[in-house]
Amino acid sequence: MGELAAGHGVPVITQHARRSRYRVEWPTLLLLVGCYGVWLGSGYYLYPSWPVAALLIMGVAVALHGSLQHEVLHGHPTRNALVNEALVFLSIGLFYPYRSYKHTHLQHHADERLTDPYDDPESYYKALADWARMPRLIKMLLAINNTLVGRVTIGPLMMILGFTLGEWRKIIRGDRKTAKAWALHAASLVPTLALIQFGFGIPVWLYALTAAYLGVALLSIRTYCEHQWSENVDGRTIIVETSILAPLFLNNNLHIVHHKLPTAAWYRLPGLYRERRAEWQAMNGGYVYSSYLDILKAHALRPKEPVVHPQLRRETAGLSIKGLLEVPVDAPLAWNTQTVVESDAAMVAYSKLADAAG
Repeated sequence: MGELAAGHGVPVITQHARRSRYRVEWPTLLLLVGCYGVWLGSGYYLYPSWPVAALLIMGVAVALHGSLQHEVLHGHPTRNALVNEALVFLSIGLFYPYRSYKHTHLQHHADERLTDPYDDPESYYKALADWARMPRLIKMLLAINNTLVGRVTIGPLMMILGFTLGEWRKIIRGDRKTAKAWALHAASLVPTLALIQFGFGIPVWLYALTAAYLGVALLSIRTYCEHQWSENVDGRTIIVETSILAPLFLNNNLHIVHHKLPTAAWYRLPGLYRERRAEWQAMNGGYVYSSYLDILKAHALRPKEPVVHPQLRRETAGLSIKGLLEVPVDAPLAWNTQTVVESDAAMVAYSKLADAAG
């Protein structure tokens, strides 16, 4: 069991939770079988009679599969990485190559760089200089994307386009690792798309726009305010204590526990949290919500965070519109008060629109 010890009044991790001594984690393996079973059953048996219900259920299965891919890249359910990868080879989510996701997500786990617009691949913050160069339409879309409603509606499209453009830029530059990831992804799409089109009789375009998109949207609920900027590294990662969505997210609502104990299996996270609940909450500085419903009430139409990072990358030039496209950074730029004011004004203006709508 992982231990927490007091240090300067704040508990810190002294050792990681010990991995299960069993070579196969059966709860995860059974969940994988169940996920594929629900997806296959919905497509083959339910779609002919109840197409809307089938696509909705398949969307939930896509979200669960995404959570299982996250579990797999952290070394579950076996101790063999190739076996684990094979278990999630069927790309029912369509959009993201597993190996690219694995590479960027493990980079994200460098907690000291969490939320950095350049060093954290999963950060939603933008660098000040990038914001200054963005067209007004893009600024408005990013502001909307910082609301929960925006994140689950236009957010998936922005993420998919941004991620794909960034990946193909790497391939064009000669990144063989990324090219291999996409080649494997293409290979996984062959049986997946054939099964969808010919096995289920679902047009691929319809599946992509409904079930696949819904899966990304559901996962966007979890990632919406998963991290925030804080001088305290541990204060950057959230705790959402209870939710009916927790099983779908494989308990990653207790996200600080996952970041501190990244090799702990999903079914152990609630117990690890309950054992030292007060210490976990002290560790992350009280960045705690009781449920995702509370987040919805607070931020459905009101941005939780500014688009521009409040502290990092505020004097950097270049163009790297993460979420839309990626371009390398070149040279320093003087701190620009007018740009900061423009960023804040855009957020205030959108908040006023949200207040009027609500």
